Amino acid sequence: MDVNTKLLKKNAFRVTKHRGITASRVRVPGGALQAEYLLKIYEIANTYGNGAVHLTTRQGFEIPGIKFEDIPKVNELLQPIIEGLDINQEIPGKGYTAAGTRNVSACIGNNVCPFANYNTTNFAKRIEKAVFPNDLHFKIALTGCPNDCIKARMHDFGIIGMTKPQYDKDRCVSCGACVRACKKKATGALSSVNYKVERDHSKCIGCGECVINCPTAAWTRSKEKYYRLAIMGRTGKKNPRLAEDFIVWADEDSIIKIIQNTYKYVTEYIAKDAPGGKEHIGYIVDRTGFMEFKKWVLEDVNLGEDAIVKHNIYWSGIRYVQN
Repeated sequence: MDVNTKLLKKNAFRVTKHRGITASRVRVPGGALQAEYLLKIYEIANTYGNGAVHLTTRQGFEIPGIKFEDIPKVNELLQPIIEGLDINQEIPGKGYTAAGTRNVSACIGNNVCPFANYNTTNFAKRIEKAVFPNDLHFKIALTGCPNDCIKARMHDFGIIGMTKPQYDKDRCVSCGACVRACKKKATGALSSVNYKVERDHSKCIGCGECVINCPTAAWTRSKEKYYRLAIMGRTGKKNPRLAEDFIVWADEDSIIKIIQNTYKYVTEYIAKDAPGGKEHIGYIVDRTGFMEFKKWVLEDVNLGEDAIVKHNIYWSGIRYVQN
């Protein structure tokens, strides 16, 4: 059976090492779904796959062992999952219409975790709506706090939740719990002065440890949501590296606009001879220079007054090939 592998991959099916056999990639934005959809995945795996399901590192599912000729039937069975997760789709019943932008992954967030500063699933789904479908190769991950359980700094865009802790001195009993927690677990941004607590904003990373450890609720999370946007982390063969901070105390709308602008930037500068039409964003930034990237992505972005934008970024990492 002759198959256009480019269209196969665009439809979110994998080219495998077995002739005539593929694997279906199932998107799960934010890594959260209702358990009922697991039954749909089970049905596809048992009916058209080899009975196995692979949990991907990006929190999606991959169903192997599917014959090329069964792809249309699999796409029909995927439809309830696509609709239930509210994923953008061009033609209902035809599966996914792009596979470039990888599944937007997220830690469990403040629905469950006491350390998380925001609802990671909701933000991940909002990003999904803004960027999918798209054939460009982007990786986006969200984590609720600087503990970074999702390993956000290994992605093109790592979104780390922050809070600007609010202090009510009248509720403070000067127990020192927040100061000790900040010193041992964070950056030592808090200090005790005349039996009250003072916060050094320049040291504060917005982790919320003071909020969690205060026994009298003298510290609370800010109503406003803030984020640390780290960019251009990657693995790979040439220069694996961790993402570096681009903007600190950023807002949600600005981050989405920056990601959307990056698609325009990559479309303009991607290497025309890139294998498979894909080139890692970080290598494009290395080639054009960070300042050019910065010019493109900050276009029409209205950052809040608290936001701090890095003037320049210098990445390091491992270099397999020395220049």
